[in-house]
Amino acid sequence: MFDVLGIKDETAHIYRAVLNNPDGDFHEILRTTGLSEQELRNQLDILSELSLVRISGEAPARVRAVGPQTALKWLLARQEARLAEERKRTEDVRLAVEKLAAEFTEPPGGPVGEIEQAVGLDEIRDRIGLLCREVTTEVMAFAPGAQTAENMEAARPQDLELLDRGVRMRTMYLDSVRNHQPSVAYATWLTGRGGQVRTVPTLPVRMLIVDRHTAVVPMDDQSTGDGVLLLRGKGVLAAMCELFESFWQRATPLGDSRDPEAPHGPSRVETEYLRLLYDGYTDEVIARRLGVSPRTARRMAAELMEKLQARSRFQAGAKAVQRGWISAGP
Repeated sequence: MFDVLGIKDETAHIYRAVLNNPDGDFHEILRTTGLSEQELRNQLDILSELSLVRISGEAPARVRAVGPQTALKWLLARQEARLAEERKRTEDVRLAVEKLAAEFTEPPGGPVGEIEQAVGLDEIRDRIGLLCREVTTEVMAFAPGAQTAENMEAARPQDLELLDRGVRMRTMYLDSVRNHQPSVAYATWLTGRGGQVRTVPTLPVRMLIVDRHTAVVPMDDQSTGDGVLLLRGKGVLAAMCELFESFWQRATPLGDSRDPEAPHGPSRVETEYLRLLYDGYTDEVIARRLGVSPRTARRMAAELMEKLQARSRFQAGAKAVQRGWISAGP
């Protein structure tokens, strides 16, 4: 059964052992399975990434298996999510083809209800440029990932023109840009002209909101240049503005070098890393969410394991919960 889901026999064996010993801690599972300590930690790491085992919220030293029905539903949901993503990309291609076919019968990027599409870098830049010329009050932006020096320099005249017109500009970057000197320099220049810049550990999507009237989001969050959607409508924009404000409230101004943490606890980025680790994400996904390279994410994992005196990712999550660095809630 488990091999159909891509789970090897030895991993399934450990899952069954944990399932059959709901009150057991790590050492009891170790005795039951007969594996070496490191082999068991490696298998628990795999099960943790699959969300088949979790750290007990009542006793952080205890390993708890997710029930078979819930576990299988979760694994199937992940598979269905991957298939849905593929279907979405196929649909995006179909829409793009239909758009090209209709090129000579309606204007490019014509409205489809309250959604418009812009495909290709030139059209994207033209549409965003038009929005910026028409803006009167406010621009809000999620900007995950460091921008190239060339892109920032190209954006400078447009940003300056908006600020000189009295448009309120609020931009959120990832905390990781604090280590990217060109981004820091540009943000410093922006704040010096009246813009507001803050950072957070993670951002859900790249997004631009103009006058709380139009939002611009990528069709594929891995490749912004492929195409964007321009969204309008009171309900949609109200939700997206609320999303922005919720992140803005807990973000840290870029000029503030303080990193809220306990004297010997993790930094904000490390806390977010541990939370994502506990939720079962791989280093590659965590790196993308934090806006750092996979190599940096692996280095961060090694440093956290050393700080926690943990021998595996799973044990690092358990000790982080035990110390109160992250919550063991669902």
